[in-house]
Amino acid sequence: MHIEALHNLRHAYSHVYLSPHLDDAALSCGGAISAALERGERVLVVTLCTAAPPPEGPFNAVAREFHADWGLAAADVMAVRLGEERLAMERLGCDYHWAGLLDAIYRVPEAYHSRATLFAEPRADDPLHAELRELLGTLRRHLPHARFYAPLGVGSHVDHLVTYAAALATPGLRLAFYEDFHYVLQPGALEQRLAAVAEYLAPCVVTFGETALARRVEAIAAYGSQVGELFGGVEPMKRAITEHAAALAAPGAYGERLWEPV
Repeated sequence: MHIEALHNLRHAYSHVYLSPHLDDAALSCGGAISAALERGERVLVVTLCTAAPPPEGPFNAVAREFHADWGLAAADVMAVRLGEERLAMERLGCDYHWAGLLDAIYRVPEAYHSRATLFAEPRADDPLHAELRELLGTLRRHLPHARFYAPLGVGSHVDHLVTYAAALATPGLRLAFYEDFHYVLQPGALEQRLAAVAEYLAPCVVTFGETALARRVEAIAAYGSQVGELFGGVEPMKRAITEHAAALAAPGAYGERLWEPV
């Protein structure tokens, strides 16, 4: 179910997944989300960057590059991607909220204008820092007993890094960090990120069965504009997800790894 406003929350969610973009929760945590729902636990996905940029732009070079990669006209990008997200959340079966914030390439286009600037240290004056502090404070007040899951920041996308830092800085959150898929498939990317964080984090693998794995794959497949660019198609995506999840668990099971502050 789509939760349009946080004051409409009517349930005591056990799990809250913070997804910087339209696809991150399903990509990285779809199996754990499905497994929790199978156990009868309530799950809320909060997707952060869901606001549409002005249709007339201006759009910087990396925004135009991404639009071309996705096969979408600038005026259609957010409507199409929100439709994909709605289908993905329906396939997982969880509740979801769109926070209505702008993606980095639209939020600060003069700063995040290339892949090099987009996958780097966030700007100190990036408005997302303050926006997430306010949002997470609101979520914490509404859901004081929930466990929150934020991206670890593997791959160093600025939106993921800001979300990591904001979650860590929010008092009172029961917190774990998930490995950012598909960036975690890049050799050395996880180790590089772990070496960069100041906090000591302990690994924990969430295991699940074939039904939850299948729901994760089906949810990711809903993101038609992204699957080709990220994986080269649905079948390569299914192989990558299955092989990675199988490598994290005992034979016959699948897993997703979390990192918990100690």
